[in-house]
Amino acid sequence: MTKDWKTRTKLVHEGIRRSQYGEMAEAIFLTQGFAYDSAEAAEARFIKAGEDEFIYARYGNPTTRMFEDRIAALEGTEDAFATASGMAAVNGALVSMLKAGDHVVSARALFGSCLYILEEVLGRFGVRVTFVDGADLAQWEKAVIPGTKAVFFESMSNPTLELVDIRAVSAIAHSVGATVIVDNVFATPVFSRAVEQGADVVVYSTTKHIDGQGRALGGVICGTRDFIRKVAEPYMKHTGGSMSPFTAWMHLNGLATLDLRCRAMADSAARIAEALEGHPNVAKVIYPGLASHPQHALAMAQMGSGGTLVSFEVAGGKDAAFRFLNALTIASISNNLGDAKTIATHPATTTHQRLPQEMKDALGISPGLIRLSVGLEDTDDLIADLTQALAAA
Repeated sequence: MTKDWKTRTKLVHEGIRRSQYGEMAEAIFLTQGFAYDSAEAAEARFIKAGEDEFIYARYGNPTTRMFEDRIAALEGTEDAFATASGMAAVNGALVSMLKAGDHVVSARALFGSCLYILEEVLGRFGVRVTFVDGADLAQWEKAVIPGTKAVFFESMSNPTLELVDIRAVSAIAHSVGATVIVDNVFATPVFSRAVEQGADVVVYSTTKHIDGQGRALGGVICGTRDFIRKVAEPYMKHTGGSMSPFTAWMHLNGLATLDLRCRAMADSAARIAEALEGHPNVAKVIYPGLASHPQHALAMAQMGSGGTLVSFEVAGGKDAAFRFLNALTIASISNNLGDAKTIATHPATTTHQRLPQEMKDALGISPGLIRLSVGLEDTDDLIADLTQALAAA
């Protein structure tokens, strides 16, 4: 495909495969298997399938392949493998390349399920994991040693929006030959420049901004063709973590409007953060797009945006936070993000509930903390809703 297309053009046209009917909308190939013209053709395909030859839906599918081609073109990687969920992508990217005795260095601020994979799953099978403060480059330099196989981190942490310097950590990792795996969900593919900044593998929960409507679970692993087809794909197709064709079709349609949606959400998030900053019932506002954020300069250099999420601490702790949540009339209380609808989450009692209290304290997940995923509603309406809910708190 044309390599000098701009983002919005890629999001509409990249990776299209049309059947003999010349359909305009991407086709959904809802099939488990594929027929062959002869026994010899079946044998040949199992020996080596061509680019547009498929064997079984768990291995690949024309609709899923369109989605993989489009997201790889957007992310700037050679290839991609679509998965059943975001956690299937994280698990696949890590487990497919690691074995007993390998060493991984990871940022400590992670989603609970990511911590489970690193601590429980990898630990159970003999992989050594060292955790560091993701924002502290000195800790990365000390922890990454000769023989380290991979480093893993969220480019922007959930829910406290702490950034990891992708370029600097990648340089540290590459100095010992380690693979850099980045969970880039909060940055979104629209604001991501992770590959340009040194990431080798980028994973997304496509459940979030890519779907954009809260409809279906999905994920994707983006990387070099060798990593995707020789490392990730064999593991994913044999363990059953591939994306369904129907989900791929929905997420293809989500990609078409991704740039427009993310930029509108980020613009609203910036205005909301400014409105919340200094509010008497808000103890703290965390938004990388604000000049007051300690990593504002890094956010602008790394993403060029503050992103679509705002976290803030309601003064008065859990009780006040609950009163605030219960008073909302537009924003919904849920634990998803990246939706067209604005979503408010109380991480301490939901998404990060199972973390020990000392870890919550260390990560800044306080009883009053709210994570707001900004949707596509009118910004003035959202600010008015947040303001009246804060008054009720």
